[in-house]
Amino acid sequence: MADVLTHVLVGYILGMVLSFRYESLRPAHVTLVMIGALTPDLVKIQLIAPDERVAETLGVAFSWSSLHTLVGSVLLIGLGALLLGPAHRKQAFALFAVGILSHHLLDILLLTPTGEAYAVFWPFLEYRLPAGDLYLSSDRWPALVASCGALLVWVLDRRRDSPSKMSTVD
Repeated sequence: MADVLTHVLVGYILGMVLSFRYESLRPAHVTLVMIGALTPDLVKIQLIAPDERVAETLGVAFSWSSLHTLVGSVLLIGLGALLLGPAHRKQAFALFAVGILSHHLLDILLLTPTGEAYAVFWPFLEYRLPAGDLYLSSDRWPALVASCGALLVWVLDRRRDSPSKMSTVD
């Protein structure tokens, strides 16, 4: 579970940093980045509905693995953005995309036995980028580092808000 927690925390950090830069971004916008960071891991639905069972039910070849590619992720966030009002779709899509990119970048850094990352650009390219070989998905230290980063960003956010509140009290 450290892997999922790390993705959520990195999404939070990125969303908060964006909210520091762009005043119009609110907590709901940060949540969109966090959702985007989790989107590629929807592939884990295969634990509940295995590929073989879905293929047997539908009567066609089927695999969940395409959800964990850039193309699958973009399709998912496109569908997610359609759930929002037309005025908010572009911004939501962009925020989802920030989260997705962070997820894929973190996954490319995983330690793999082959030294190659997964086919991120599939179905357009079968090319596999060299893996970063930085950590295992079961390692706890990335979640610890992300937790420290999230705590730091949270404290910075609180400090950023407090001076304006103090000046109105005087």
